[in-house]
Amino acid sequence: MTKNKYNQAIWSKRIKKKSSLLFQQIGSSIDVDKRLFKEDIAASLVHVEMLSRQKIITTKIRNKISKGLKKIEKEILQKKFPFKKKYEDIHMNIEKRLFQLIGDDAGFMHTARSRNDQVITDFKLWTKSSTKKIDKKLNELINTILKVAKNNIKTIMPGFTHLKNAQPVSLAHYLLAYVEMFERDKKRFFNNLESLNENPLGVAALSGTSFNIDRVFTSKKLGFKKPTNNSIDTVSDRDFVVDFLYAVSVCSLHISRISEELIIWNSDGFNLITLSDKVVTGSSIMPQKKNPDPLEYLRGKTGGTFGNLFSMLTILKGLPLSYFKDLQDDKEIVFRSFDTLHNCISILNEVLNNFKPNKSRMLSLASKGFVTATDLADYLVKYHNKSFREAYQVTASIVNDAEKKKIKLNQLSLKDLQKIEPNLKNDVLNIFDLKNSINSKKSFGGTSFNNIKKMIGKYKKIYK
Repeated sequence: MTKNKYNQAIWSKRIKKKSSLLFQQIGSSIDVDKRLFKEDIAASLVHVEMLSRQKIITTKIRNKISKGLKKIEKEILQKKFPFKKKYEDIHMNIEKRLFQLIGDDAGFMHTARSRNDQVITDFKLWTKSSTKKIDKKLNELINTILKVAKNNIKTIMPGFTHLKNAQPVSLAHYLLAYVEMFERDKKRFFNNLESLNENPLGVAALSGTSFNIDRVFTSKKLGFKKPTNNSIDTVSDRDFVVDFLYAVSVCSLHISRISEELIIWNSDGFNLITLSDKVVTGSSIMPQKKNPDPLEYLRGKTGGTFGNLFSMLTILKGLPLSYFKDLQDDKEIVFRSFDTLHNCISILNEVLNNFKPNKSRMLSLASKGFVTATDLADYLVKYHNKSFREAYQVTASIVNDAEKKKIKLNQLSLKDLQKIEPNLKNDVLNIFDLKNSINSKKSFGGTSFNNIKKMIGKYKKIYK
């Protein structure tokens, strides 16, 4: 075997001239993809084990390669591994170091594979692992929301449409709406986990290999459900990347929505919550200020995750089959989105552990805006044999009367009400009680206190 020169590019026999420094800079991805080292070593260990089982390489060579790879992993973990840009990426950095450790036998490691299937195998393994990390962080966040909700079942606040008071609700019910959103996020990530659960290893550059490899074996050892079906599609497929970035984007959207909600509630105009000093910042000029900067940070970071998704879609839209250098950017985009989301979930969790609802202010605001008007319309339908549209008109007249008198609905007397609807009895006055209004919403998914208790209990069993 011709001795491989460790300090030369692997294709130096074919391409005689050294790459320009500029091309070396743009061709190197080691600063980005070095975080794939665990996945790369794990996939290589399984690959050489399979080659040995299939009698493609000897047991002796397999053992030498495996020992060398484990030493390299230890070096990286101990921060003793010299990553070199001239070797381009994590795959060649590891391979070059393996040559230094065990000599020419390192060359057998790349039998029956290409960097094309190697990189996508590593990337899928990383994406699977990172998806599980996000799922764990979402579990922690949901548990925090459930804890806050449990302590605020009977905290009454206005529910809004168009940021105008609409109907009274429980704060717990409001917060549980975000549990539903983050639950859907978890499902999106899980669905992506299922769709990327096919093993790329063994399709080589794009057409498969003539070696008698066992892709079912490597699939099982690496935790994939099965091998991919088409070698050309395998090396060009980045659907799992788009799906991951989409799931990150939607989750970021939900984080931004609750952040915006809390920013509004914390404003002096609403004053519905108080943020702890742990999660606010001050002003360089105004001594009195306590600003919700962490929430604004969360809201702002969402734009970056959206941009990452559209960057990947734009890269893919013009690519014919199969592999192109354009795809090198996929890892930087995904790593950036993962890091951002992972960090943002932690920040939101911290904020939710450090705020207090201003209960009296919530109750006071819920008393404004004629929020029990719909309850009155429903009452007229149920007890006075009116169609809802007729009841709506009567109620609107009563609201107009209260508005004209500059009083709340519960401040109207029975005589006031009877001037508009003569058949009303004294029991109608109970309709305007906020707690009665909330507890009347007994339909599944409604805001009644009993409904909320059951829903929290249901989720507590899931998120123990």
